[in-house]
Amino acid sequence: MKTKMNTIRELKDFLILWSTQALSSLGSGMTGFALVLWSYGQSGSALTTALLTVCSYAPYVLMSVLSGAVSDRWNKKITMLVCDFFAAACTVTVLLLLKTDMLRVWHLYVLNALNGLMSTFQQPAADVSTTLLLPKKHFQKVGALRSFSGSLVSILTPVLASAVYTLLGLDAVILIDLATFLTAFLALLFFIRIPNENGKKLQESVGDTVRAGLRYLKRHKGVFHIMLFLAAINFTASVYEAALPALIIPHPLGGENALGVQRTATGVAMLLGSLIALKSKTPRSRVRVVCNTLLLSMCTENFLLALGHRPWLWAVGAVLGWISIPLMNTNLDALLRSYIPVDMQGRVYAARNTFQFFTIPLGYLAGGYLVDRVYEPFMAQKTGTWLNAVFGTGKSSGAALLFFCIAFLGIITCLIFRKDKRIWELEK
Repeated sequence: MKTKMNTIRELKDFLILWSTQALSSLGSGMTGFALVLWSYGQSGSALTTALLTVCSYAPYVLMSVLSGAVSDRWNKKITMLVCDFFAAACTVTVLLLLKTDMLRVWHLYVLNALNGLMSTFQQPAADVSTTLLLPKKHFQKVGALRSFSGSLVSILTPVLASAVYTLLGLDAVILIDLATFLTAFLALLFFIRIPNENGKKLQESVGDTVRAGLRYLKRHKGVFHIMLFLAAINFTASVYEAALPALIIPHPLGGENALGVQRTATGVAMLLGSLIALKSKTPRSRVRVVCNTLLLSMCTENFLLALGHRPWLWAVGAVLGWISIPLMNTNLDALLRSYIPVDMQGRVYAARNTFQFFTIPLGYLAGGYLVDRVYEPFMAQKTGTWLNAVFGTGKSSGAALLFFCIAFLGIITCLIFRKDKRIWELEK
């Protein structure tokens, strides 16, 4: 008991930050889920819905290297507070447009782009703040806690968002989001002190700071290659996310509730995976864990989504596909935090956001385009063929065929990078 109390005291500031930010993430997730339902109901197009995420990630990718330089120079707490405030202002704008009956899908594109810009500066500051608040011995434990909260948010988001959206409307979802934001904002403002990592301001220019982050990646090929590995996985995962509503919502046995069930199953799987990660000992090889867990994910869910044709099989696929992801995230997070010096983390994490996440908007665009313009028209021409027996009929059959294809893409990606010697050098 004494050891546990000492641990809690050591993690006090982190626990306040973690819990309140998780609550705010729940509110933001509910709004995001409700806006997907609203936009798909307005257009019925996978590409239109996917563009919401594209607009969020485009500034995040384009500006991340610069934001890391800023993060290493600016006060972390003030950066997080300012970015959160402007993100909340965007949410208020959505509410005002909705209440005046002026909200259109293109408004969401603009506001999502502004939100993405705020995340570009907020995320490196939050990542470095977490490192500064923690003794190194707690890195794996805290990684598991972050996965746990993310999983819990994933479980609650579709359930609460669907219920509130159906019963009370989009404006009620947004009001909940604003209430959770205010809680997190006040906790960060008044109750959390983030130490200065080096006690002095950087004297180098922003350009020199950016170049320092890029030089670090050039010298440390293992870090760069693992970013490229995750970039390739993120492309497949983004195609998945873009195509998922087009598979489940128009399916004869699907609909919005079925999408919510599948999302909830994903969250339950990640919650269980987080508990496993929390109880797991430090593995002999973190790189092996990262590679094997991603391979397991790619080998399971996409095939069941493509061939299952039943909501319960989609849910089983979600469990198999996502239960190992928290273990992957925990080991990847501990690997990078231990390897990269803290005074370089803001710049390196920001560069990571560019190199690792630039494939996400590309994946969403590709997923939306392939469903609407390639796979659905192709399947519409194959009525009465063996393809209908395998992938179904109607509007969702094209999305099912796409999931079958991306399953092989994910497996091949994992097998290629598993043989990358540079990645294995991170363990030396």
